[in-house]
Amino acid sequence: MESADLNDLALRDRAIAAALGHAPFDWLLTGGHIADMATGELRAADIGLVGPLIASVHPPGTRTDAAEHLDISGQIAAPGLIDTHMHIESSMITPRRYAEVVVPQGTTTVCWDPHEVANVLGLEGVRWAVEASRDLPLRVLVLAPSCVPSAPGLERSGAVFEGYEMAEMLSWPEVLGVAEVMDMRGVLERNTHMSDIVAAGLASDKLVCGHARDLHGASLQGFAAAGIQSDHEIRDGDDLLAKLRAGFTVELRGSHPHVLAGAVQSLLSLPRIPQTLTLCTDDIFPDDLIAQGGIANNIRMLIKHGLPPIEALRAATLNAAQRIGRPDLGLIGAGKRADIIVLSDLSAMTVATVFASGKCVAQSGVLTTVPHGDGVLLPADTMHVPHFTAQDFRLLADGHAVRLRTVDQPRFTCWGETAALVENGEVVLPPDCLWMVVIHRHGHAPATPVMGVLRGWGNWKGALATTVAHDSHNLVVFGTDADSLCAAANAVAKVGGGMAVASHGIVRAVLALPVCGLISDAPAPEVAAALQILRDAADKVADWTPPVLTFKAIAGASLACNPGPHVTDLGIADGSTGEIFTTALVDTKSRKA
Repeated sequence: MESADLNDLALRDRAIAAALGHAPFDWLLTGGHIADMATGELRAADIGLVGPLIASVHPPGTRTDAAEHLDISGQIAAPGLIDTHMHIESSMITPRRYAEVVVPQGTTTVCWDPHEVANVLGLEGVRWAVEASRDLPLRVLVLAPSCVPSAPGLERSGAVFEGYEMAEMLSWPEVLGVAEVMDMRGVLERNTHMSDIVAAGLASDKLVCGHARDLHGASLQGFAAAGIQSDHEIRDGDDLLAKLRAGFTVELRGSHPHVLAGAVQSLLSLPRIPQTLTLCTDDIFPDDLIAQGGIANNIRMLIKHGLPPIEALRAATLNAAQRIGRPDLGLIGAGKRADIIVLSDLSAMTVATVFASGKCVAQSGVLTTVPHGDGVLLPADTMHVPHFTAQDFRLLADGHAVRLRTVDQPRFTCWGETAALVENGEVVLPPDCLWMVVIHRHGHAPATPVMGVLRGWGNWKGALATTVAHDSHNLVVFGTDADSLCAAANAVAKVGGGMAVASHGIVRAVLALPVCGLISDAPAPEVAAALQILRDAADKVADWTPPVLTFKAIAGASLACNPGPHVTDLGIADGSTGEIFTTALVDTKSRKA
């Protein structure tokens, strides 16, 4: 493994010689202060590097001998930032394109759960994730997806992972542990499927990461007792404290900024900031990644809400390194890995220079080294659906009126019912509702549209189709009229996956994501620009009401593992009870367990 490279005897000999002044450093950083994550100090010091190793942290001006010099006067050197839970696929770009964006922002290590590509391609997708992450200026630590699909029996994806697949992935040296365990009900009910997966993780002595959405009290304690170690599904400050008090490492995410103010207030109410607090980005779209930043933006937001800068920085460095079992990371100290970021402004997290394993890899927001091209074949051809007609997007019924079961509220869903008229054998969508149509696209079942009804999503004037649809990533179409639903669905299928917006039966914008229907290999700015065009088109079709109902909400609307009803390729499924209704028409005959 990579961490063993620091233990090369010749490297240690050379570093000791440099530290003692018997040999020059490879790099010498002078004139600045270091953010000491162990003591919480900002103190003046110079830093000498030998290869990938920090050889010396010594008083300013006491050494001048080095092959390369960097004057960081007036700046602060800090450890490289660590993202403890994220999905590269959510940024719609390949690992090398992701590195091009986040390394200049100061991120030097990410813990990638390739859950999305695994749900499309199974083990083949995880192998691709490992291979595509090699030889980058960004350290990509891959986790083994635990929930493929995320809600067994409630949805179908492109693969099924059991205990055998988990044990296989955990045997790979590149795999850090078990990625977020989302099937909470399966864990608590001790079904064989989830018990085998968690047991494989515990037996490996690697990380076992969690997803404890809405768990509290006895259920939260039971989840921890099962061996789950972390959670990022924080709803508010009280939830954060409950997870910390239950012994979880919290991966506080910046992708839900409305939670952060309350989280900071809860943290400041404690005698000290827990060392089990880390930071993550989870899911972040490419335009947001470029405009706002990844982990650096998390830190920036936490500081804005009142968390002391050193505490915010520690969560993304030393705390994170301890969580992932990497003692070579997270501190600027002799013997540690030379992952160093130089900040011209700590509170604003303005990154001037980035070192990764002793190499200067970015300056002034630009990579100084060009990542290699992807050395593995990009997985494509994952859209196994027919050409659709408008008739595929009509809900048929007898009589003159029906009652529809509805999925009410975005994100925190609940059941509802509404009346609807029937004209010419077709259900007329009530004016306060929206069709959500899910179509299996992985070729393991017929690509038959399942029509659900959403309520509380505002007034739409067209349709939006996407294969970025957590977590099974089937083809999902939202809209009001059959012609637009059909046009958007066909547009996405034609480009091999992605997103499309249509209105009045005409396609208005398309974002092509042909790699697994989730990713593009184009540079991030190009993908971000195409996504912005699509967002603008979606704004003319949809009625967003932040902070819960946003453009991003469409990607999570089919998250069947979460409590409450969600539309999947099997029907309208309840993540709390396991019930599935095969149609939106209220009819007890449509219910199945």
